[in-house]
Amino acid sequence: MQAVTIDRTVVHYALEGPEDAPALVFANSLGTDFRIWDRVLSHLDNRFRTLRYDMRGHGLTGAGSGDFDIPRLAADLEGLLQHVGFDRTLVCGLSIGGLIALQLVRDHPSRVRALVLCDTASKIGTPEMWQARITAIEQNGLESLADGVMERWFAPSFRLSRRDELAAWRTMLVRTPAEGYARACAAIRDADLTADAARIAVPTLAICGSEDGATTPAVVKALAESIPGAQYREIADAGHLPCVEQPAALVDHMLTFFKENGLV
Repeated sequence: MQAVTIDRTVVHYALEGPEDAPALVFANSLGTDFRIWDRVLSHLDNRFRTLRYDMRGHGLTGAGSGDFDIPRLAADLEGLLQHVGFDRTLVCGLSIGGLIALQLVRDHPSRVRALVLCDTASKIGTPEMWQARITAIEQNGLESLADGVMERWFAPSFRLSRRDELAAWRTMLVRTPAEGYARACAAIRDADLTADAARIAVPTLAICGSEDGATTPAVVKALAESIPGAQYREIADAGHLPCVEQPAALVDHMLTFFKENGLV
């Protein structure tokens, strides 16, 4: 197990792959831990020096004290990049991880070589929606939201044909500390990086699962259109977590994008 204290919080991470390979960091979605990238790493086949980590208040990473927002979550990632020696890196962020990636390139542009923004937006949902979710968690816990989340996370074909695996991902969600989940919801609620997205100056690929019920293809395509020179790709038969449902397709899009931009 690998862990380090950043901003008085113990952060759980995994650093893998050849030391001389291009650096690639993954930032997770809400209610998950870094195991969501397991199959992606298998398909990458040691082409990269990869960094995965559990976001503050998720997995084995502590929540720390006080509220946290997207700038603080991006600062956690920047501190982790310093710790592992990633001076410049490719960044792949999913959902709230995409917001963290956008904030990272805003605050530390020299750190980021390129962005892969999966199933995300510069502003996700509405403040009212997120506040309602926070209230539901505080009153009834994550279990009360789990079935609806699974419907947004996974395509119907996955939910029907991979029931045991679906149950395992559901367990991962409900085991997320309620405090950490609620505070991350508040961070998303308060985030709006629309103006910053329009100023991004690194190669950017936006990807969305065709069946995503959280950040729909229309939303992710609009994000791509707001970023100068960004590409948009859609993955068939995938919901909010294409890294779980269609990892080979996700990796194919990533590798093509990296090669086209001279990044590998």
